[in-house]
Amino acid sequence: MKKGTLKGLAVALGLSMVMVGCSNAGTPQGNQPAEGNTGTSAPNSVGAQVDHKIIGIDPGAGLMKATEKAMKDYDLKDWELVEGSSAAMTAALTQAYKDKKPIIVTGWTPHWMFSKFEMKYLEDPKGTFGKDEQIHTIVRKGLKEEHPSAYAFLDKFTWTPADMEKVMLDIAGGKKPEEAAAEWVKNNEATVNKWVEGIQPAEGKKLTLAYVAWDSEIASTNVVKTVLEQKLKYKVELSQVEAGPMWVGVSNGDVDGMVAAWLPTTHADYMEKLGKDVEDLGPNLQGTKLGLAVPAYMEINSIEDLKK
Repeated sequence: MKKGTLKGLAVALGLSMVMVGCSNAGTPQGNQPAEGNTGTSAPNSVGAQVDHKIIGIDPGAGLMKATEKAMKDYDLKDWELVEGSSAAMTAALTQAYKDKKPIIVTGWTPHWMFSKFEMKYLEDPKGTFGKDEQIHTIVRKGLKEEHPSAYAFLDKFTWTPADMEKVMLDIAGGKKPEEAAAEWVKNNEATVNKWVEGIQPAEGKKLTLAYVAWDSEIASTNVVKTVLEQKLKYKVELSQVEAGPMWVGVSNGDVDGMVAAWLPTTHADYMEKLGKDVEDLGPNLQGTKLGLAVPAYMEINSIEDLKK
């Protein structure tokens, strides 16, 4: 494994940008009318109410790529997908929900917004967003031989959407990720002990884990870091990067692993290109979902309704 900084990630970021065809990120501006909107929907349509905008996240996310495809599949040519970040999206949603205003966001489960707010996914009759996914643990080749304790734990690590949402909700409520993770580990000792049962501590060996800045992956990666440090005595460095650099970092050995691979759809391109150079330890969480989400108070049920 290469030590020190993730020196391959600058090049990897370029690969990521090519793979997803992203552009510079913007910040959602809520639902303020835009000058010169050329939408053809009726004045009282959902499109007119939200200024034909879907509030998205970072442009490098597979969810954004899937949403762009959905907009083509459903012929939403008057609509705009607003690039930003997970934090900007949830801030826009929080304000709209508080004011009971309409808003359409790119959504995924698990996410704390479904615990905090009454939300619903828009039906996807064309199946553009695919079926329910899994989040997989991916590690670099050779980790089993060089760090058998870390490998054994990462191979055992699995939890539920409810577990993840508890950590995410605590972070959204103001706790630092490491604090929320430590509290969850403390309150779920039986589960954690099963993860590390029979595994020998590593006594100060170093590991690097990569993750993307999704609330779900911030939660899971910090929980894994906490267990590795508290129970197995590793020194763990976290690296927040885009999806492309995350996969490339693991494939070339700059990163030891990640617990943030959404498969089979969201990260399909990366798995196809780099899967032969990594080891897939299987799902650590079942029951994920991607799609367009709206507050339950909105009278809309399907993506097809956006054309009205």
